[in-house]
Amino acid sequence: MAMMAGLSHWRAKNDGILLRDITLGHLLAMTAERFGDHPAVIFDEADLKVSWTYEELNHRVDELAKGLMALGIRRNDRVAVLSPNRPEWLLLEYALARVGAVLVTVNPACRRTELDYLLTQGRVTALFCVGAFRGFSIARMIAEMLPELADATDGMLANGANYPDLRRVVSIGSDVIPGAMAFVDMATKATTVSDADLDQRSAEVRPRDIAQVQYTSGTTGKPKGAMLTHHGIINNAILAGQRAGYCERDVMVSAMPFFHTAGCVCNVIGMAAVGGCLVAMESFDAATMLDLIERYGGTITNAVPTMYVRLLQDGDLAAGRRNLSSWRIAYTGGTSIPPNLMLELNDRFGAEPTIIMGMTECSPIITQSLPTDPLEKRVTNAGVPLPHVEIRIADVQSGETTPVGQQGELLVRGFLVTAGYFDMPERTAEAIDSEGWLHSGDIAVLDAGGYLRIVGRIKDMLIRGGENVYPTEIEDHLLAHKDIAEAQIVGVPDPEFGEEIFAFVVPRDDAHIEPEALRQWCRGKMARHKLPRYLSLLSAMPQTANGKVRKVELREMAQRLIQEGEVQ
Repeated sequence: MAMMAGLSHWRAKNDGILLRDITLGHLLAMTAERFGDHPAVIFDEADLKVSWTYEELNHRVDELAKGLMALGIRRNDRVAVLSPNRPEWLLLEYALARVGAVLVTVNPACRRTELDYLLTQGRVTALFCVGAFRGFSIARMIAEMLPELADATDGMLANGANYPDLRRVVSIGSDVIPGAMAFVDMATKATTVSDADLDQRSAEVRPRDIAQVQYTSGTTGKPKGAMLTHHGIINNAILAGQRAGYCERDVMVSAMPFFHTAGCVCNVIGMAAVGGCLVAMESFDAATMLDLIERYGGTITNAVPTMYVRLLQDGDLAAGRRNLSSWRIAYTGGTSIPPNLMLELNDRFGAEPTIIMGMTECSPIITQSLPTDPLEKRVTNAGVPLPHVEIRIADVQSGETTPVGQQGELLVRGFLVTAGYFDMPERTAEAIDSEGWLHSGDIAVLDAGGYLRIVGRIKDMLIRGGENVYPTEIEDHLLAHKDIAEAQIVGVPDPEFGEEIFAFVVPRDDAHIEPEALRQWCRGKMARHKLPRYLSLLSAMPQTANGKVRKVELREMAQRLIQEGEVQ
């Protein structure tokens, strides 16, 4: 038994599985050798058609790696990629890893202030970016930030005052960035580097080297660059895939963004580890995703709950005009997950729910449901830790391990934990203690079997009339209602109780929700001090690019609705 008697402490088990001591470049090469003719990646968009086998992918990665070397990209250089899901993004993930450079992921929806911070704090040496995204001119933004680029040759910059580390800008796609080197010209640069030079460079890369820097805002302050190693992301993807039952015949269809670990680790590396195929989407569209599952015999989906809700609302699906018989695993996590939603996916299509709990700093998956567990159990918790992962629940004040079933902060230790935050030793020391425990900031409960349930975030805790209230508890109750697709709880100032509870809900399938009837339903499900005082119905929650709800925006909306008297 992995649980320490009576305490919320899961000691790491290996389940007979050894950790792999390889780099990402080596992993792709081995998969190409074993499954060379298997399809590796497919993009099937109206204006983007790509289908590569593992042999073709590995060859293209080699050519790009040589091009990177020709550009002067050195080992440990930080190279930022600002792009939606595209083939070039995937090639860069592997090629940068192969030459020992560090991939810095950038949300393509970022704006000047955000990119300025990332280029400066991350000491980025090269930037690969698209010229436009969703109607916004990134090219114009880059021109304003780097006026000297217009006169550059092949995107090469002299040391500038604003970004002294930045030496090169390369444009991805058809939108021109004046002065930048075009990605398609990388092939010409590659001819100046030999196979032997690349082999020597690749041999110098070590599994414990930093492979990626992923920026995460955490609980307070400026965004922090979590440094993830080859060892961490590869083994995380392998162990998660093994638990879920991935195999070389699998086809994963997903729109999860590559700039997030859900895309570039769980999807890209998860499929590469078994020789499966990734059908990647630039952005989510329910009808398109269902089309792709049918067209390519998709067996696995990775999506956030809101995406699954949209899939179930598809008109052709409702009319019985879709064949989704190949679909066997519905992978999800990252937010409150309605059990009824996952049960419906299983009932209608036979898709087995696989629930995870993770965070960027943990490469990213910490716990995952066990496929051998009864269905009802799988959809009501976040599973148990992956092999080689140790977790415990600590009292927020004393730091002592709590008794089983008692709330506290989730702490994580093992191969998956970030090597720290780039160039932020104080923030690293705050997050990872002297014993190697990463303090997650999540309030959680661990039962006697090692099953984890997230209760909330320390920073999101409400104090109503002296009582601690965690939004996730209330959200989980609301999601059990048959007519609710999404639920979010925020706190608003209140002169009598200090804070009051404001509930935002999105109805399922245009269901009619009567506010007073919902309040009556809540009174039978939760304690009085947890009952929402305010209620607002939305057609959709405001979200970030990777599907997370923007609670800051909801808090602002809640206060405005109260001031205007527009709440029920």
